[in-house]
Amino acid sequence: MTAPQAPITQDVLTIPRKLPEGGKANLVGLTRDQLRTALIAAGTPEKQAKMRVGQVWQWIYHWGVRDFAVMTNLAKDYRALLADHFVVEVPEVVTRQISADGTRKYLMRIAGGHEIEVVYIPEETRGTLCISSQVGCTLTCSFCHTGTQKLVRNLTAAEIVGQVMVARDDLGEWPVPGEPKNETRLISNVVLMGMGEPLYNFDNVRDAMKVVMDGEGISLSRRRITLSTSGIVPEIAKTAEEIGCLLAVSFHATTDEVRDRLVPVNKKWNIETLLAALRDYPRLSNSERITFEYVMLKDVNDSDADAKRLVKLIQGIPAKINLIPFNEWPGAPYQRSDWERIEAFADIIYKAGYASPIRTPRGEDIMAACGQLKSATERARKSRAEIAAEAGL
Repeated sequence: MTAPQAPITQDVLTIPRKLPEGGKANLVGLTRDQLRTALIAAGTPEKQAKMRVGQVWQWIYHWGVRDFAVMTNLAKDYRALLADHFVVEVPEVVTRQISADGTRKYLMRIAGGHEIEVVYIPEETRGTLCISSQVGCTLTCSFCHTGTQKLVRNLTAAEIVGQVMVARDDLGEWPVPGEPKNETRLISNVVLMGMGEPLYNFDNVRDAMKVVMDGEGISLSRRRITLSTSGIVPEIAKTAEEIGCLLAVSFHATTDEVRDRLVPVNKKWNIETLLAALRDYPRLSNSERITFEYVMLKDVNDSDADAKRLVKLIQGIPAKINLIPFNEWPGAPYQRSDWERIEAFADIIYKAGYASPIRTPRGEDIMAACGQLKSATERARKSRAEIAAEAGL
């Protein structure tokens, strides 16, 4: 008898969002074209539309203003028109936890009462915001706490952009009119590595990143944004063409047998298929390398043979390998590799000519580390045996 295997993707549990009927439209998350269309539909003369888009955009995304009454370079009657038709809404912060190492984890509530987690990681030279793209996750990666939560729904572009805006609120990063411009970026990088598989919510992720990258607002360079995927092959080239951000791949194994278990989507697009798509990645270059994420699991994927196979597999792909010491969570069916083993693995990769940084675990004391995110309302504690059985272990 063969052991049970985790499904490739979960049975999707969709909970309908109960938004107020006839409610005002939210301007957050609209691209410039979508914003122009919305303003014209609300009564903005077409000849004024381009100017109005620029003004409203700057108030929302440069100054961080949510109240139309404060938008003082707009005529009073136009502000009233905006207030009659629109809102500027972002997710609500339910809780904020700050780790001993300065990492911040936010539990945010979105439409329908659903919750997501967002993490801010401050470092000496940069600050990284890890944002979510789905409530729960489509995938069932057996080492990931988020993967034990059923997918509820995709986030809208507004809810994705809103996570960045809420974090900027909390960090006091919006400029203040009349004060000298502060060039220090507290949020200098955004990674789509929170809850969910971004490429299963492609259109909303793309539109949200267009807003975040726009030079007249939040203004993050496309090279400061990294999208992490488990390997949804049909969408990989589109990521370069329509978003243009950097790419990270949750790789985690060097044989299909092990990757099928760790990252079940591998049964649909195996290692060979995935690597072929990465070799053809339109933006691939030494300055825009692909990051291979590799979680270190004791006696599962951490041998010298694994390291040598990994180097051979990715040969010819401009890449760096990000080694992630496994972050344990209640009921996890795996253990973190010993530190000496992680360093020996990293050394083999480094000697083969690839950067192989070992990610310092951050925010573990508040369950904010990589692979630990799971919205509190869904954090039912399954037994270790139940989780192991689901993972086919």
